[in-house]
Amino acid sequence: PRFDNVDELLNEGSDLFDAALVCLPNNQGPEAVIQLAQAGKHILLEKPGAANAVDAQRMAAAIRKNKVAFQNGFMWRYDELTNRLRDMVRDGRFGKLISVEMTWATSNVDRRDPAHYLFDEAQSSGGFFNWLACHHLDLLSYVTGEAITGVTARVGVFGDTETAVEDGGSAILDLAGGGLATFTGGYWHPRWANDIHWTLRGSKRWVHWEPSREGTGGVLEIHGPQPQFMAMDEVFELPPDEVSGYGGQRMIDLLRDWIHAMRKGTNCRNTPESTIATLEVIDTIYEASEKAKRIE
Repeated sequence: PRFDNVDELLNEGSDLFDAALVCLPNNQGPEAVIQLAQAGKHILLEKPGAANAVDAQRMAAAIRKNKVAFQNGFMWRYDELTNRLRDMVRDGRFGKLISVEMTWATSNVDRRDPAHYLFDEAQSSGGFFNWLACHHLDLLSYVTGEAITGVTARVGVFGDTETAVEDGGSAILDLAGGGLATFTGGYWHPRWANDIHWTLRGSKRWVHWEPSREGTGGVLEIHGPQPQFMAMDEVFELPPDEVSGYGGQRMIDLLRDWIHAMRKGTNCRNTPESTIATLEVIDTIYEASEKAKRIE
């Protein structure tokens, strides 16, 4: 059966399902999540799921009150190399973490259709940072385990096509441990292409991560100290992900985690609270850019 809205779905079809995938624009998603949670339905939410942290807090309250399983679409928390980096940080292999440099430039606004709701401020609220940079901003805290204590940023329209929301920008993020993180990216390439990479630098070693290197499932280039004559360098390369469908194995693992949470009452790697934290960072990036000042 087909239902035209959430009210109709719950009134006429509530007995047909236990869980829901919510893929709605930011101005509609939070209310749908709250209604579904109040009806006891488990939630898989397209990221980021809300226009701002205030809406994410309202969703979180409903999810926790009604004890439903929640999963967000931040699939990179399920990437093997992401978790290798996370383990390296926790094992102290970087020593003192000095910097995290993140880049994501991708196909421009024209390739993505300027009339799409993603570029409609009323529906989406934000642009590139809300829709794509959110992946990296979410991963930053997941990988480093550090809170962000200050933000300096400039976002705007840098490409040829005017939009109501930003097509990209840059942010400097102060980490609680004293290090710096930077992010630069946008809808800037004149063709379908992704330029995605991270560099993590510590007092003991530095690592380049290319999650989308052609012909691989991602690559880590690990550079360590040089005792005697031999530098402690290594390359870890994953084979191409042969799993079909969007997100490949990462998405399969994300879905398995959600199903496990439904059955056992546990948290997924993505939680309502991590969703709030990511949107708080994005809100602060927008505020820092608008005010042209560092925001703590």
